[in-house]
Amino acid sequence: MKNIIIAQSGGPSSVINNTLRGIIDTCRYFPDKFGTIYGGWHGIEGVLKEELINLSAQPEQEVALLRNTPAAGSIGTCRYKLKDRQQKDFQRIMEVFKAHNIGYFFYIGGNDSQHTAFKVSEMARTSGLDLIAVGVPKTIDNDVGDSDFQLIDHTPGYGSVARYWAYAIQSANEENSGSAPADPVLVLQAMGRKIGYIPAAARLADPHREMPLQIYMAESGVSAREMADKVNDQLKKDGRCIVVVSEGFELKNEGKEDGIIADSVQHVKDSFGHIIYGATKTAAYQQVVNYLNDVGLKARGSARGQVPGTDQRHAMAFASTVDLDEAYKVGQKAVDIALNEGNGWMATILRDPGPIYHVRYDKVALEKVALSERSFPDKWIAPGRVDVTDDFISYATPLIGLDWPSIPLVNGLQRFTRFNLIFAQKKLDNYKLEAE
Repeated sequence: MKNIIIAQSGGPSSVINNTLRGIIDTCRYFPDKFGTIYGGWHGIEGVLKEELINLSAQPEQEVALLRNTPAAGSIGTCRYKLKDRQQKDFQRIMEVFKAHNIGYFFYIGGNDSQHTAFKVSEMARTSGLDLIAVGVPKTIDNDVGDSDFQLIDHTPGYGSVARYWAYAIQSANEENSGSAPADPVLVLQAMGRKIGYIPAAARLADPHREMPLQIYMAESGVSAREMADKVNDQLKKDGRCIVVVSEGFELKNEGKEDGIIADSVQHVKDSFGHIIYGATKTAAYQQVVNYLNDVGLKARGSARGQVPGTDQRHAMAFASTVDLDEAYKVGQKAVDIALNEGNGWMATILRDPGPIYHVRYDKVALEKVALSERSFPDKWIAPGRVDVTDDFISYATPLIGLDWPSIPLVNGLQRFTRFNLIFAQKKLDNYKLEAE
């Protein structure tokens, strides 16, 4: 029998651990097929450093608790990007696999993670290593795959962050309604580097458009002056306005009257080359608040803003039960692919046509999704560029579910998975990551 390594990469989500649970549970169904199950401690970095936590040795209760354990604290994640030129890193991975009799590699993550899974699958194939590598999708940005939704309909993690924003806007509307005489404009910043699926989910709080809500995605293409005019038009009509901006939205100057806005922003980037907006010197929402107050509002009072942090991607109380279930099943599908389809695939979720929401689980070649980055369809952006269409609402509404998740409590506090840190005995020399 061959052993297994499961690893995670990129930003956490509310449901990533349930995908991990789906893989562990399903592998345990086949004790005659699979040997020891290991977890890469903090993703591919743990594989490179030969830090492999023994998941087969964990109590069943702790594995079961993965369903309602958020983020990636169970086995950790990383943002270490394996680029094609890092041949030493890839060779090291092969050495670790050989040393620990690894025959199956499951990598949970987004675009860059699927590229890593693809490269590992190709290296195993060309080197003659008896290894099956399977990618498992995860990203709150919902940007893996193609814009036609033929490769994957949505990624686990998105439904929960969409639900978070639907509820956050409901609460924000109560705040804005009550405090409008003093604070008529409330600006909130949503995650989403370049792609607007997360801020778009704000509309799910108000599908009938009864709130004075405006949504500015990175794709909106609205200038500073246009934004000020749209907000002031809303103030004239309703006396208040809720503004949702993507963290990747930048106010653009059209003339000297707009002042210096986006030009002064200093960005910090992670090892993937992605902007870390939480570490940006001037956040998008603060630019918007400052600009609106400088230009002047057509109402008494001022604009104020807030930015939810990483809680929008790990607040388990807001997790979608639909998202949780699908995350588990896509993990199960990954194991099915490993057993019956072989190397070089990613498990995927596809939506069946028709008015009743129903999905099926399938596979797609890793090479088709490696480094993919689908955009938010322009046809889903409303004509005014500050709202989304009913088609987007129909697409996203089933993903947020109808019920609250059931979270175990002990003495009033959430009970999360706590694995015993039992590591495989190292068999190789210490290794320095090639990109460090």
